[in-house]
This record gives sequence, C-alpha cells and structure tokens, in this order.
Amino acid sequence: MAITPINGSDSKPSWFTPKRLLIIFCVINMVNYVDRGAIASNGVNGSLGTCTESGICTSGTGIQGDFNLNNFEDGVLSSAFMVGLLVASPIFASLAKSHNPFRLIGVGLSVWTFAAAGCGSSFNFWSITLCRMLVGVGEASFISLAAPFIDDNAPPAQKTAWLAMFYMCIPTGVALGYVYGGLVGSYFNWRYAFWGEALLMLPFAVLGFVVKPLQLKGFAYANPSNALTTVEATDPVTGDGSDVDDVVIASDETTKSSAFSKLSNQFTRFSKDMKVLLLDKVYVVNVLGYISYNFVIGAYSYWGPKAGYNIYHMSNADLLFGGITIVCGILGTLSGGFILDNMNATISNAFKLLSGATFLGAIFCFSAFCLRSLYGFIALFAVGELLVFATQAPVNYVCLHCVKPSLRPLSMAMSTVSIHIFGDVPSSPLVGILQDHLKNWRITALILTAVLFLAAGIWFIGIFLNSLDLSNEDDGDQVTLINRANMKPLLEENRNEEVDAPVEV
Repeated sequence: MAITPINGSDSKPSWFTPKRLLIIFCVINMVNYVDRGAIASNGVNGSLGTCTESGICTSGTGIQGDFNLNNFEDGVLSSAFMVGLLVASPIFASLAKSHNPFRLIGVGLSVWTFAAAGCGSSFNFWSITLCRMLVGVGEASFISLAAPFIDDNAPPAQKTAWLAMFYMCIPTGVALGYVYGGLVGSYFNWRYAFWGEALLMLPFAVLGFVVKPLQLKGFAYANPSNALTTVEATDPVTGDGSDVDDVVIASDETTKSSAFSKLSNQFTRFSKDMKVLLLDKVYVVNVLGYISYNFVIGAYSYWGPKAGYNIYHMSNADLLFGGITIVCGILGTLSGGFILDNMNATISNAFKLLSGATFLGAIFCFSAFCLRSLYGFIALFAVGELLVFATQAPVNYVCLHCVKPSLRPLSMAMSTVSIHIFGDVPSSPLVGILQDHLKNWRITALILTAVLFLAAGIWFIGIFLNSLDLSNEDDGDQVTLINRANMKPLLEENRNEEVDAPVEV
C-alpha cells in the first residue's frame, strides 16, 4: 500500500523492503552481542597474574590483568552496560510516540559506536565501566524498537519465524564474540576488539540518518517543525476519557507551554502505560520466567569459558564454547520460531513451548555438569542449549502480542530492562562471589543451572492464564489530526495491494 505523507515529505518509497529490514536489523543485533561475547572471552577478559611457590610470577592478561580486577569487579564490568540500558530504554520507548522511531535507532547506534571505541581507549576500571554504561544507552533504542518493526512487516504466517531469525543473532553474536575476542586478544591486544566493533557499527549508525525514515504501526508523529501537545481523548460512545489513550495533535499552544509541562505530560503518559503492563498477568508471568531464564544464560555467557577451562581443562575454551553456542543457538532459536508457527502461534501455545523446552533443557544441562568426561559434557550440554535457545522467539512473541500496538516498544523495553536488571546483571557478580566462596566451578555451575527449573515452572503457569492477542487491536482511540497514514507501517507499500491516491484526513 503506497502512502503519501500529508506533511509534504517525499512520497518516494523507502529503500527498505521487509527482507532488507530484517537482514540489517539482524546484523546490528549480532554486532551488539559480539560485544557481549568479546568482553567475556579469555582473550579480551583475560586473567590475573599468578605466582608460584618458588617465586616465579607471570603477568596478567586482558582487561582483568591490565586493570588488576578481582572476580567481583570483573563481573560488575560485564553488567555495567545495564545502568545505561535501564535509564535509556523507557525514555526511548516514550519518545517513540512523538519522534520517528527509526531516527531514534540512529541516535542510539551513534552513541553505541562512540562508547565501544571508548572501551578500547579506557585507562582504568572506572573509565571502561563508564563506557560500558554508554554502550547500554546506545543499545536501548534498538532493543525497544527493532522487534516491533519486524513484527509489523513479517508475513502473517511467519511472524514468529522472523522473530526467531532476529533473536538467533543473540547466541550467534555471543559465540562469534568468544571467537573474535579470543583471536584478537591473542594476536593483537584486547583494545583492538572494541575498536573493531565500533568500525562495524558505524555504517549502520549513519544509515539511521541518511535513508528515508520508516513508520511504526500504532504511533503517530507529525512534522518535527510543528509542536506537539498531548490531550486526553474522550470515548465518543461513553463520553468517558479515563480508558482512552492520549491524542497527539499539532497545536500552536504547544510552543507556549513550558518545558516542565511537556515533561509532566511525558511522565503521566509513561506512568499510565506502565500501569497497564504491570496489571497484565500474561505480561508479568512471561517476564518473570524470562528473568529466571536470563539469570542463567547471562552467567553462562560470561563465566562459561572460564568454568569450562577449570572443570575440563579446555585449552581452547573460547573456541569450544563459541562453536557449541553458534550451532545450538542457530538451530534452537530457529526451531523455536518455526515450531510455534506450525503449532498455530498463540500466546497459550507459546507458554507450552517455553515451559517444555526449558524444563528439558535444564535436565540436559544439569546432567552435563555432573559428568567427568569432557566429551559426555559436550554432548549433553549441546542438547541442553539447543532446547534452551528454542525459547527466544516465543518469549518475545508473547511480549509483542499480549499488548496493543502502541505499547509494544515499552513492552519490549521493560522486558529487556527487567531480564537484565534482575537477571544477568546480578547473576555475573553473584556467581563470581559464589565461586570465590566455594572455589569449585562444578558445584557453582550446578547451582546456577538449577534456576532453569524455576523458569520452566513460572512459564508453565502462563498456560492456564486467560490470554488474548491484542497485537491487531485497532488503536482507534489514538488518532492524529496531522497524518492518519502514520498509523500503518511504511513497508506496507511493499505488499500486494497498492493505492496510488494520497491519503486524506
């Protein structure tokens, strides 16, 4: 469907097609997680210097060796990005209601690029921690807005499969990061790994500003030269405006409003949207299960190579864990998406897949760490990871489809913030503390893996909840007096039906 903007902008179709959008977003997501894998790799993360009883000492390597970090500080470093992500994600999700979401992604990727370069130029623990926080700020806009764009433009019968392709880049990126960090750290220096990531991301940051911006379903924004104001809509039937979303209109009065008034309106709207999410039992149960799941996955991704090196004396732990995660991440994530589509993608079926796959995966992973044989461990752990990664597409499908379109960015933002702030952020330093106390990586790994059973139990509860797919609900209460066409995705123009006449209001 071709849409001509009312605000006088060029009606020429965007360079993007749905498949191009998916590919580019997948690459960006992969670079994000290459960074996560690289900082956890033995080549970049490194180790402290050691001294033998005879007095022979070896110098430390990587970040931990250069900055002389203990395990707790090392774990904090892996989680520092979440400070920026926590603060910036709700902000970007709220700004999407008044600013073009695609341009917001460009802003975020620009911050990410400069922050990654800063990590490579850091000179102590606090400087690299600050840069890691800014990496989180940069990532915030992308994680909040990318999935809604993909869901808007995926074929109706393949929505979960397209989400699976996007989230497949998480384990793949982390795994490639292990390999990338190991190789760069071994042959050059850990700093070059971060500089290389910044160069990889730079073209996509530029792309976010130079191409024609895309539009997101459920949001309306006018010409940025016009001021926007928020007023409460009134239901034309009941006359009650208490349950109706804000109406965004262009008004000359906005130019006279104070900055405090605008901030107050934004906060009021954010509070109202947050209340809707927190009262949604389906959303809350889904996120609670996701938090437990991510607690384990986050610690696996950070401590996995070091644990494997100590338990099974793997000389090539980075490459081995990277290889297992790449294969299992790709196959598991894609399988989860395609299975849910073939089961008939519903929220109830998604919970069935989430609980079943996580429970079986937990059994295999727990059994793997009980074995003494390296080859037995690899076989069982690979099957366990295959099952665990099958949850990636279904869990995000629930986040997108249990809320109406206008709440999707905030739904994704708060889900991501929650799984990190309550999941992998505390898990990395807590596992570090646990290991410092137990001094036995096998027992530490078994205790950590047991948390997967909790995730499976929480998601099992979701099967019995009264779930309703709201993703196609018409946000008729949220209208724009400037450009009604903005309520539809721009990539509709690439679909079969085409309308040549401009859209009139």
